[in-house]
Amino acid sequence: MLRIGIIGSGSIARNAHMPGYRAQPEVEVVAACDVVPGRAAEFAKEFGIAKAYDSYAEMLKKEKLDAVSVCTPNVSHHDATIAALEAGCHVLCEKPIAMNLAEAREMVEMARKKKLVLQVGLNWRFTAEAQLLKKMIDAGELGEIYYGEATYMRRRGIPGWGVFTQKEMQGGGALIDIGVHTLDHTLWLMGNPKPVTVTGAAFTKFGKRDDVVNPWGKWDPDKFNVDDLGVGMVRFENGAALYLRASWAANIEKDFSETRILGTEGGAFLRPLRIFKQMYGMLADIVPSSLAEVKPHAEEIRHFVACVRGECDMIVVPEQVLDVQAILDAIYLSSDTGREVVL
Repeated sequence: MLRIGIIGSGSIARNAHMPGYRAQPEVEVVAACDVVPGRAAEFAKEFGIAKAYDSYAEMLKKEKLDAVSVCTPNVSHHDATIAALEAGCHVLCEKPIAMNLAEAREMVEMARKKKLVLQVGLNWRFTAEAQLLKKMIDAGELGEIYYGEATYMRRRGIPGWGVFTQKEMQGGGALIDIGVHTLDHTLWLMGNPKPVTVTGAAFTKFGKRDDVVNPWGKWDPDKFNVDDLGVGMVRFENGAALYLRASWAANIEKDFSETRILGTEGGAFLRPLRIFKQMYGMLADIVPSSLAEVKPHAEEIRHFVACVRGECDMIVVPEQVLDVQAILDAIYLSSDTGREVVL
């Protein structure tokens, strides 16, 4: 029986991690903690968890845990993960891995030192379409991959809860919150080439206003100090390039997310998955059918448990996540300085 602890009892713990663990055999969530007094107790009561704590340090000291999920605001990812690894626990840390690259490197190095699993919650890799496309790319169906586009745009979707709009708690805004998903997803499909230069820009055009229509709730404009839109251009060591754009609020028709991959023998679009090739003297569009329905959060948890048990290799490789964080950091730096950043 794997004994699991939950650090942070907010919506991602409630709606993704708890259902995911409950669906796994021989797995039990035995403890939960949250820095807000009483919040972990309410969470524990709701899910029938035996123990609740107001401190992860106390939980890690008193409970014999095999693994933990870190579901806190970004500012706590580093310290909570390091503490859990030092206590001998495998860790599933929500995205992004950390506030910045320096913190992320320490986390990955500690996991390597302790020989423990550190998985980051980049669940887009686990969709059925992404898994199929990855197999096709790795098999050479698209030839040499030389360009990718990673997009996640909302017409109005600024989080009106939590601390998403505060840089000191999150490290950034739309780029680090939702851009991280599409960036990681696209990099992984491209084969995780090594980034060498980054140019980017980040904008705050809606967050400081109090007249923005936003179905996701209200925030305090005086405390809003992050980006609500960010874009970046990345060049890689192998000559490939990637274009990233992410926004919480933009004057567009509707919310959308998409990934485009261009190769010398074919191209791909997600979502839905479509493949575009030249075949037998004609242009062909390939639309996969009969793909099994996969819930990415649930599959992410299943995979984490399997990795902890030593049953499979990690799909979300920590060293790859470091490149994701490096690119995000570089976009913010490029935006601040107005210059290209060399990694």
